[in-house]
Amino acid sequence: MLKKIDHIGIAVQDLQEIKKTLSDAFEILPEFEEEVSDQKVKVIGYQIGESIVEYLQPTSPDSPIARFLDKKGTGIHHIAYRVDNLAVTLQKLQDKGFQLIDTLPRLGAEGKKIAFIHPKSTNGILIELCET
Repeated sequence: MLKKIDHIGIAVQDLQEIKKTLSDAFEILPEFEEEVSDQKVKVIGYQIGESIVEYLQPTSPDSPIARFLDKKGTGIHHIAYRVDNLAVTLQKLQDKGFQLIDTLPRLGAEGKKIAFIHPKSTNGILIELCET
């Protein structure tokens, strides 16, 4: 069912600081930068090998990333796995009793279809599923 690690999402207060740090330390630039308005977040992504590290900055105090930062501070927010058919995967998880944040795929960064599984069903870890 899981094809590979698609990306790791890290919540941060300031994307510009991250860009400067990674540029100064490793001489790398983001592969993409975008705002996902319905999730109230700005995202920059760095391709590292086969995976992407996404840095997420809230654009509103009521965004999920802002709430995460208020509770836990800067850090890993979620891990995302790629699947072949997101809608089918979500239905199978729901049939098995997993609590889903998204019962249907929605649009995420880079135009991917995404959905989240509630951490209450995954040992406290927020898992995102992606289909490209």
